[in-house]
Amino acid sequence: MSGPALALVLCAAAIHAGWNALAKRARAPMAFLWSSVALATLALSPLGLSYLPDEGVPASAMPFLGATIVIHFVYFYALARAYAVGGDLSLVYPVARGLGVALVPVVGVLLLDERPSALGAAGIVLVIAGIVAIALASRLTLSVGAAGRVRGLGWALLTGLTVAAYSLVDKVGVSRLHPLPYLVILGAGMTLLLAPPVLRAGHALAEEWRANWRTILLASCLNLTSYLLVLFAFRLAKTGYVVAARELSIVLSVLIGWRWLGEKNLGRRLVGAAVVLAGVACVALAR
Repeated sequence: MSGPALALVLCAAAIHAGWNALAKRARAPMAFLWSSVALATLALSPLGLSYLPDEGVPASAMPFLGATIVIHFVYFYALARAYAVGGDLSLVYPVARGLGVALVPVVGVLLLDERPSALGAAGIVLVIAGIVAIALASRLTLSVGAAGRVRGLGWALLTGLTVAAYSLVDKVGVSRLHPLPYLVILGAGMTLLLAPPVLRAGHALAEEWRANWRTILLASCLNLTSYLLVLFAFRLAKTGYVVAARELSIVLSVLIGWRWLGEKNLGRRLVGAAVVLAGVACVALAR
């Protein structure tokens, strides 16, 4: 992976882990995520739309925009549910991100003819192995009464499927439209689709703003920004490499979950995180 692509992805990883931690701490994760995405889309719109071609959105980009809006709607809905039912950050996040890492290279070979080098393939395998280790270590902490964590794991698996899907769609989509307008249109569409479930629980939205408006503003600066960096990286490197290197955020999520959120079982999860880090290093050196 080239230096610029790696730098973009590593910055995105740190930002992504940060806004997920903020969402996990929210009283109403769905309202929190919807508010931050809506604000970020509004703020980016003038700049993003200035990059639209004179003829508007190319016809070739429209199917990918439509698909990614729907997929991201499911992604944010499932992620919010995973956190709302009590799933640990250091369980939900590694499983959700890791499933995407496992699926993207396989589908990338089949659909995009992207064949990783031996070192790149080894790195992807290490990332997957580390994620499995983290998930297994997390499972050891599940007790009979921890129904919320079990449900959180189910929602995390659904989130992971959407990560794989939108990564492949957006890899092609940003080759047809500049990442800035692509992200703005994505954010607007996703905001509209998420509005009904959020507004039906209007009291939760109002309470979230009263309690956490500063955190919502911070998250709005982070969530779409992290993915914008990834969209630019898609233009510079293979999809499987970008998705795998981005999973450095898994290591950060384990540390944040332990240090900031008081989650347990750090030792076993850190072993898995170290394996993930080794895999990221292989991907970074691959061509």
